Amino acid sequence: MVYLGTPSFAVPSLERIVATGHEVCAVFTQPDRPKGRGQKDAISPVKEAALRLGLVVHQPERVRRAEVVELLRTLAPDLMVVVGYGQIIPQAILDIPPQGIINVHASLLPKYRGAAPIQWAIARGEKTTGVTTMKIDAGLDTGAMLLKWETEIGEEETAVELGARLAPAGADLLMRTIEELPDIVPEAQDDARATLAPILKREDGHIDWTASAREILNRVRGFQPWPGAYGFLKGQRFHVWRGALADRRLASGVLVEGKRLFAGCGGGAIELLEIQLEGKKRMAASAFVNGYPMIDGELLS
Repeated sequence: MVYLGTPSFAVPSLERIVATGHEVCAVFTQPDRPKGRGQKDAISPVKEAALRLGLVVHQPERVRRAEVVELLRTLAPDLMVVVGYGQIIPQAILDIPPQGIINVHASLLPKYRGAAPIQWAIARGEKTTGVTTMKIDAGLDTGAMLLKWETEIGEEETAVELGARLAPAGADLLMRTIEELPDIVPEAQDDARATLAPILKREDGHIDWTASAREILNRVRGFQPWPGAYGFLKGQRFHVWRGALADRRLASGVLVEGKRLFAGCGGGAIELLEIQLEGKKRMAASAFVNGYPMIDGELLS
C-alpha cells in the first residue's frame, strides 16, 4: 500500500493502517514549507508520523511529474490511500493500483467538495457533517462513494475541535472500507447536490458587520485557526476568536458595559469574548477593555 497525506487530520488514518498490520511501502506528503516568524522549513504532520513509524517518505513538488508516476509504478501497490494530500491525483496514477485509490474526505459528499470542508460546513451553519470514503477519480472529490459516518456539529464547536473528532472517525471508517471493500457497492455522487469548500483565503475571514449575529459567529468558529474572523478598529486588524449571541440591538459599532464588550451587526449584536488586536496577544474582552480605551459607537469595519 502507498499512503498520501499531509495534515494532522491524516495522521490517525496512517497510524491505524500500520497498527492493523497493513504493509505501507511508501508515504507521500507535501514538501517541507517555511513556517512561522523565522520562516524555517517545517515538516508536515504526516511526515513526522511516518518517520516515527519507520516508513519511507517521498515529498515530490508535483505528484504528476513523470519520474514520480514511474516511481509509483515501480512500487506497484495493490491499493493506495489519500487523506488530505493537497494535490490532484492524475489519471496516470489512478490507473496504477488494481484495487484503486481510496480517499477519506471530511464531509458528507457530495456536499463540501474541496480543500476546506470542515471550515466551510461550520461557517455556513450546517448542523451535521461527517466523513465519506470514496474511490478517487480525476475530478475534485467527485468519485463514487463507499461508506459514510455522520455526526452533529456542536453549537459552539470550532473547526479545530470538529477536526479533532473527525480525524479518528475517518480512520475507523477507512479501516472498515478496506476490510469490506470487495463487498461494497460504490454509489455515484449526485452532482446536482454538490457544494464547494474552496481553499481558504485571508479575505474570507473579513467580517461583514451587516450579516446576522449567527452568521458572524459561525464564521468565527469555522475559520479557526486560519484565517480567523476579523474586522478593523482604527485601521488595525481586530480578530474575534470567541463570541456569543447578545440580547442587544445595536445599529453599528461597539458598546462597552462594565467589562463587557458588544459589537453591532445585522439585526442585533454579538458579545465579544476573546479578541486580539494586531500585534498583540489573544485576550479576554474584559482585559482588552481595561487596557484599550473604547468609545461607545466606535465603528468596526
